[in-house]
Amino acid sequence: MRSISLFFRSVTKSLILVSFLSMAAANSASAQDAAAGAAIFKQKCTACHGIEKAVVGPALKGIDTKYDEAFLLKWIKNAPAFIASGDALAVKASEYSPAMMSAFPELSDDDIKNIIAYVKVGDPKPAADPNAAQAGTGGAASSVGVSNFMLFGLLAVIIIAFLVVLVLNKVIQTLERVMLQKKGLAVEEEDAVDKDRFAGLKKLSKNKKFILFIVLLSVIFLGSAGWKGMWDTGVHTGYQPVQPIKFSHQLHAGVNKIDCQYCHSGAFSSKNASIPSLNVCMNCHNYVTASEKYAGKTSPEIMKIYTALDYNQDTKQYGENTKPVEWIRIHNLPDLAYFNHSQHVSVAGIECQKCHGPIQTMEEVYQYSPLTMKWCINCHRETEVNHKDNPYYDKLIAAHDKLKKGEKVTAAVLGGLECSKCHY
Repeated sequence: MRSISLFFRSVTKSLILVSFLSMAAANSASAQDAAAGAAIFKQKCTACHGIEKAVVGPALKGIDTKYDEAFLLKWIKNAPAFIASGDALAVKASEYSPAMMSAFPELSDDDIKNIIAYVKVGDPKPAADPNAAQAGTGGAASSVGVSNFMLFGLLAVIIIAFLVVLVLNKVIQTLERVMLQKKGLAVEEEDAVDKDRFAGLKKLSKNKKFILFIVLLSVIFLGSAGWKGMWDTGVHTGYQPVQPIKFSHQLHAGVNKIDCQYCHSGAFSSKNASIPSLNVCMNCHNYVTASEKYAGKTSPEIMKIYTALDYNQDTKQYGENTKPVEWIRIHNLPDLAYFNHSQHVSVAGIECQKCHGPIQTMEEVYQYSPLTMKWCINCHRETEVNHKDNPYYDKLIAAHDKLKKGEKVTAAVLGGLECSKCHY
């Protein structure tokens, strides 16, 4: 009987342990599902839908209670086909907006369930800021004050620690003198000790070898510091100016996976990568307002785009009081250097991250590479030219073959008609 009761006890403990682990795994899985759904939603859905605000399509808050999961799976995967099948509920849902719901056949059932899980929980609400009503300069001043307080506090701690060390050192010397006096040993007077110390310093100051050594060290140190300072002149690695609009490459190129050349279209076909016009921004932000994070109001950064374009969000009309956004250039080469984006992007097939770093992870862009002559030369020494099935090199080979045969080869054949050959 005892063995049976022990068996049941062990089984009961195992069941309890398995239950707790299952609950923990379920909670973890649901959290992971919502996180995965957030990434998919922001990539594929935000152009037409908000969670709490209607955009082109309806607000999706509570959509899981209005429609069952089976319906949503069919609707999201291929709404046009679902409507064409004659399903009454699908036809009724299509009447909400004249814009047809896009089909997403590439999404799996798990992907769609993840999106539904994210729509249920939404984004975490930002904590209320008691200083939000203050002016922007006031907020900046408060943050500067905090950092100054920390700096002066740290300096005060260092000074106090130094004074404590001096006091303790003095106390230790006094105790040593008292102990020596109790033992009947002779104690040197402090003045005599100090005189001896100063005598040693005076002796060192008259030592020519020691003076020569100090002078050599000073020359080496100052020369190295000067050389490094001159070498780094004009090198702006890590340069990160404050831009007029806080554009997040991490959100656009990282989370939403927007191709670099969608905005910087010149990189593929011209010398300059070009800064996109605000009309490119409005292709998405005519609908996407990021209102979920700002209590139903349009993001203040997106509002800067609307202000620059004199765009009325309610009437969807553009005014005449437009003004350009004064972006601050980050990557800048000297006038003596010539760099052609198309030659590197189109011909060499080099990715943007090769020079600009992991741009898809940068909340605010900074200069990642030094962009020095040495850095460019090292890259040219290491990069292998891929000439297979490349029309640029095919033209060069054809031109060389003509030269070998003595045929006429004009500058146009070698790319002499490209605009960037003459126009910087």
